[in-house]
Amino acid sequence: MPTVYGIKNCDTMKKAFSWLEGNGIGYDLHDYKKSGIDAATLARWEKVLGWETLLNRRGTTWRKLDEATQAGINRENALRLMREQPSLIKRPVVEHGKSLLCGFDPDAWHKALAG
Repeated sequence: MPTVYGIKNCDTMKKAFSWLEGNGIGYDLHDYKKSGIDAATLARWEKVLGWETLLNRRGTTWRKLDEATQAGINRENALRLMREQPSLIKRPVVEHGKSLLCGFDPDAWHKALAG
């Protein structure tokens, strides 16, 4: 069963939940607001996806960061900020077997989860 990481009330997450339910795929939810994210999990994702893929630069949490923080972003700072403020992680992240998905892409999800 896939584990979906994100924030329950996020619009993208709601689309993902709808897709999963519409395709009859059960899942476990790891809500960052309730459970945070541990450094080991984030490091494992970063190794596969890269910190640039994981970092959500479109959300309000990113926009609230000061310009100096945004301009000085690098791997180390990004990982620290994502641990401190999990809303900075692009949503959803899905772990399923050996598959690791970041963001909601119905075609990629179909191949990894329903195919």
